[in-house]
This record gives sequence, C-alpha cells and structure tokens, in this order.
Amino acid sequence: MPLINVVLTLVVVGVVLWLINTYIPMQATIKKILNIVVVIVVVLWLLYGFGMLNNSGSIQLPVVK
Repeated sequence: MPLINVVLTLVVVGVVLWLINTYIPMQATIKKILNIVVVIVVVLWLLYGFGMLNNSGSIQLPVVK
C-alpha cells in the first residue's frame, strides 16, 4: 500500500469525521461512540493494509533481524 494513499485516506476520514462532529447535531454520547468506531475501523484497516493482520484474524508481527 503506497504511503500517499494511506495519508490521503487518513486526511479524508479525518475531515469527514470533523465535518460530521461539527455540523450534524447529535448527543455527546453518540459522537463519542461514532469517534471510537471510526478510530477502531481505521486502525483495523491500517493493520490489514500493512499486512500485520490477515483475513483469519491472526496477528503477524514483522521479523526483526
């Protein structure tokens, strides 16, 4: 996964989340839940993208030599 794609995706997700938090009125608890879900999804996407997490759910740490 090219680094520019990762950075652009993170920027777009951040801007969309900021727009939702700023301009859509909702309770504070719902905003917290939404923010937590987005962060979890982004972290999982990054783990899949960098190959540290595979489809079976097992975590593969890189080998340092």
